Amino acid sequence: MAKGLWGRAIAQAAAGMVVLGCAFGAMAADLAPVTKAPYTPVVAEPSPWMIRLRALGVLPTGGGSVSGVPGSSLSYTDSVVPELDITYFFTKNIAAELILGVTPHTINGAGTLGGLSVGKVWLLPPILTLQYHFTDFGPFKPYVGAGVNYTVFFNTKTYDVQSLDVKNSWGWALQAGFDYMIDRHWGFNIDVKKLWLAPDFTVGTGGALLNGKADLNPWLVAAGVTYRF
Repeated sequence: MAKGLWGRAIAQAAAGMVVLGCAFGAMAADLAPVTKAPYTPVVAEPSPWMIRLRALGVLPTGGGSVSGVPGSSLSYTDSVVPELDITYFFTKNIAAELILGVTPHTINGAGTLGGLSVGKVWLLPPILTLQYHFTDFGPFKPYVGAGVNYTVFFNTKTYDVQSLDVKNSWGWALQAGFDYMIDRHWGFNIDVKKLWLAPDFTVGTGGALLNGKADLNPWLVAAGVTYRF
């Protein structure tokens, strides 16, 4: 009799395990398959720093006058020099640019001063501009800017006059240009600036010291290589 009881108990337990197994199998079948999320690479933010090395053409418009000399004017030679600029991006659109370079120019008389070779002077014209960069054109990245300039005149040499002193001067600047990026770091740049610059000067000639104003107001046209860190 005991053996019969044990047999029935074992049979009932086995039947219960079969039922539980079927139930768990059905539940597992109802569960959605587990899939691994695809790997998304981390994209590094671009550095806020950018530099450009460019060939810069400085093209004064010409003009000015010497006080007390009716019909007087001045002309200035153009110059092409290497130039470095440094740009810092506050956001992807807003940046500040500082250009650095020196440029030599010869000053000649014009108008009633025609034929007079005044002298030669070097300019250090750092320009700081605030820029807006457009970012919706793929590798083509145009920008516009406006800023301020402080020009230092140095290493002056005189020709047909006894002395020449050009005063350091502030000026305003507007610019437009573009970078075309070949890859994440390298590209090329075209840039045009208009600088309003009209320094005062004194010139000594014939034993007299005369004052005047040199209306340089140059165009600055540049082309070169861009590197974004």
